[in-house]
Amino acid sequence: MLQSLHISNYAIIDSLQVEFSKGLNVITGETGAGKSILLGALSLVLGERADTKVLLDDSKKCIVEAVFQNSGNFDLSAILEDEEIGSQIILRREIAPNGKSRAFINDSPVNITQLKAVGEMYVNIHTQHETLDLVGRGFQMNVLDTFSGLKSFSAEFAHSFFDYKKMIAVLSELKANAQRNVQEEEFLKFQLDEIAAANLIDGEQEELEQQVKVLTNVEQIKSSLNQSIATLDGDEYSVLSLLRALISQLRTVAAFDEKLQAQLDRIFSLNEEFNDVQNELEKINDKLEHDPTKLEEATSRLNTIYRLQKKHGNNSVSGLLELQSDLETKLNKISNTSGEIESLESKCAAAFIGLKKKAKELHEKRISAAPKAAEQVTKLLHQMGMPNATFSIAVSTIEDEKMNHFGLDEVVFLFTANKGFPPKPLKDVASGGELSRLMLAVKSLLSNADHTPTMIFDEIDTGISGEVALRVGDIMNEISAKHQLICITHLPQIARCGSAHYFVFKSVKNGKSTADIKLLSQQERETEIAKMIGGDAFSPTALSSAKELMEMK
Repeated sequence: MLQSLHISNYAIIDSLQVEFSKGLNVITGETGAGKSILLGALSLVLGERADTKVLLDDSKKCIVEAVFQNSGNFDLSAILEDEEIGSQIILRREIAPNGKSRAFINDSPVNITQLKAVGEMYVNIHTQHETLDLVGRGFQMNVLDTFSGLKSFSAEFAHSFFDYKKMIAVLSELKANAQRNVQEEEFLKFQLDEIAAANLIDGEQEELEQQVKVLTNVEQIKSSLNQSIATLDGDEYSVLSLLRALISQLRTVAAFDEKLQAQLDRIFSLNEEFNDVQNELEKINDKLEHDPTKLEEATSRLNTIYRLQKKHGNNSVSGLLELQSDLETKLNKISNTSGEIESLESKCAAAFIGLKKKAKELHEKRISAAPKAAEQVTKLLHQMGMPNATFSIAVSTIEDEKMNHFGLDEVVFLFTANKGFPPKPLKDVASGGELSRLMLAVKSLLSNADHTPTMIFDEIDTGISGEVALRVGDIMNEISAKHQLICITHLPQIARCGSAHYFVFKSVKNGKSTADIKLLSQQERETEIAKMIGGDAFSPTALSSAKELMEMK
């Protein structure tokens, strides 16, 4: 339960500390005194969005801290992994003047998602605006599932359904891609066939370009080679003839001087080298011949390569071969798409069969629980001054293709306040006051299934008064036997039921209006309830009525 709430520098609250008790805590005060601001601060520490506009003094940070008694009923290990959890859970929210927000649980920094997750375990807030949710189909479905103990089962179904929808989305995308790929496949296949038909070999371009250069200039090359060969050994003045003469001249004197022998050895080496050069030139010359056919073939092959390179923006054969490999991969992927589609269609079909089975289980349980829930709500409505009211819950099935995260059911709350008139959907027949009583009846119904320790009602008694308000107060008392209940109210009939009564008021500090709260004594409660009956200048009769109300508790 919520043990205490500390607020500083929030809206019109300078500093406020309130200790709550078990049972029914009622909060009253004049309109605009700050009751809803108190609830806003609590919502902030439970993970609602932060805004620097809430700072009373924009040079200081805002701090809201809520202390909860830890009953040990909730597993917090997933959120507070390394924390030693004691008898208290302390939630704190800080908003700095620069807008930065920080959250803490037991003084350990956490993110807002973690703060909200813990807050939802301990507090359930119901406002007067929530009565509008009562006409919503989703809210009605959740009410029935909560009452029938199907929350975890329906949540599991919703999770499976959303997984199924993701698979359907993937399947739809695959089919759309397959449709687009029909034309793309033809284009890719044309490109691949064109490159593959060329039978490209890595490195051949350089060889072909060299071959073309030689064949194009064969006459010039042969002429130069013949001249070179003749220069080496063509007549008595050729290079080799002169070297042989030189060897002959030095050989006769080399024995007389080692230095001369060394030079002779060098000349021998030159002679061998030039002989080798001559032999190689002759071999090249012998192989060279004018071959127009071979030149045409090489040129044609090069033109094919150049055309493919230009077409595909590639400047090498290796790049074209890489493109060929990429095209093959893409085409294989496209051809495999049909297999993926068939596999995923099979999985989707199996998943839908599983969902239908679960949806049928949900339907049967909802059908079974609906009359019991409707009977209890009707009974509570009778207690709240609507003796002719009839409430029922219609559970119908929808077509398979319209399945949603709730299953194959449609739940509709039906209501009539008048005898002899058939119940109709809430949105068509219920007035504001009737909706308030219906909401309270529903909340009372759910209190047995709701394990949240603290429930907060913010003026959900709007639209009722007199005897009905007395009965509503009694129902709130019954709820508070199982939950700590904090109720913001403007009705004396509700206020008289509280096990603790808090009064919110305004005062002026340092020239500014600020909100504060105090726990009322028995006598102060009587005075406050008398004011709620007769205004600030209440009469003795109002005070007497207040005392009577208190005695009726």
